Amino acid sequence: MELGLLYSGGKDSTLAALLLEEFYDVTLLTAHFGISDDWKHARETADAAGFDFERLECDPKVAEDAVDRIREDGFPRNGIQLVHQHALERLAAREFDAIADGTRRDDRVPTVSRAQAQSLEDRHGVDYIAPLSGFGRSAVDRLVESRLDVIVGPSEEIDRADYEAELRTLLAEEDGPGAIGECFPDHDQTYVTQVR
Repeated sequence: MELGLLYSGGKDSTLAALLLEEFYDVTLLTAHFGISDDWKHARETADAAGFDFERLECDPKVAEDAVDRIREDGFPRNGIQLVHQHALERLAAREFDAIADGTRRDDRVPTVSRAQAQSLEDRHGVDYIAPLSGFGRSAVDRLVESRLDVIVGPSEEIDRADYEAELRTLLAEEDGPGAIGECFPDHDQTYVTQVR
């Protein structure tokens, strides 16, 4: 069976791919809006991990709407959630038997409710799988430690291909670099360099 996994090149989505490859032919897809070429970082990690990789083109209007929401809210949560839902819809419309992401049990954003998952499945005729939904952060970290080489650091310093990178770029282009610090809290990101 063919499965498309939303992929950033970080530890969660890479671990999800490793867990799913036992049961599916996994293709890693990085959602992008054409704002930057950050998707290339995910392609490098996908290649190193031995997975097929594709770009998942998303509607730039959704990125603009997400940045507007981030600006209005003063924090990124709702904007990132909007982008994740759009990316899942785009992924579900593709020719896969199943779709997945790397969301964990204790993620604040993005999340997928049971009703949203069932709606995706019913409307698109696919299975939605969240292989890390039963894992907390510390459990994920222990699994990652045993299988992946990971770089960890502040969001603005780590090469990655998640939604946040393009949203930060768009916000900085529109409002200047200082707007990033006003809307995005300091936090660490991960980037996988090798699968062991």
